[in-house]
Amino acid sequence: MFRLIVIVFWNLYRIPYMVLKMRYMAKHPERFMELDRYRFAQHEIYCMNKAGKIETEVYGKENLPKEGGYVMYPNHQGKYDATGIIFAHDLPCTFVMDKAKSYQFFVREMVNLLGAKRMELTNIKQGLEIIQEMTKDVKEGKRYIIFSEGGYHKNHNHVQKFKPGSFKAAVRAKAPIVPVCLIDTYKPLNSLTVGRVRTKISFLNPLYYEDYKNMKTPEIAEHVRQAIIDEMKRFGIDGEE
Repeated sequence: MFRLIVIVFWNLYRIPYMVLKMRYMAKHPERFMELDRYRFAQHEIYCMNKAGKIETEVYGKENLPKEGGYVMYPNHQGKYDATGIIFAHDLPCTFVMDKAKSYQFFVREMVNLLGAKRMELTNIKQGLEIIQEMTKDVKEGKRYIIFSEGGYHKNHNHVQKFKPGSFKAAVRAKAPIVPVCLIDTYKPLNSLTVGRVRTKISFLNPLYYEDYKNMKTPEIAEHVRQAIIDEMKRFGIDGEE
């Protein structure tokens, strides 16, 4: 919470402009290319990182598919996760998040700006509709972030079980599945640490349709989870629960 207060304080003079600009761009997507909206979002994250002394080391960009849509499946640690990936990911992407948390100040603007999906976690019917919309979008070349663990309560660097149902959009779209390893991303906004903080984001080798077409979604979920745990071990971290 303290770091968030610092971020707001150092950006206080620019927040009205940032919010109004994001709202205007989201309301008039016909006037702004997707890449322009995405670059603006990245700039706002840059300002946040600079004020909050947040550093993010990025690995594995060369593993990302060069063309077409795909779905990224990171482990989930905290509020910084999605923004950290967006900052590190060069091409436009968006995300799926809990609808109940999506109307917080500034979060609402980011969700609308990037056309993110609001999912009602207890509404199965609405969840299926989101999966269908994602499938269509990914087939058309859009890139998504979805947190398969669901919540992040005290996950820290321990990877929880991945929900098989979250992989249905990628499977139905026959799209690449990209595991993403997050390390220490809970520290910026979900811990009491002060001073400079360093996080790591690693894009791992994707699973293409040919790799997983004979696998069930529980098998895919465990494969992705294990790939993230193995990457954590490469950095000397035991990611097991």
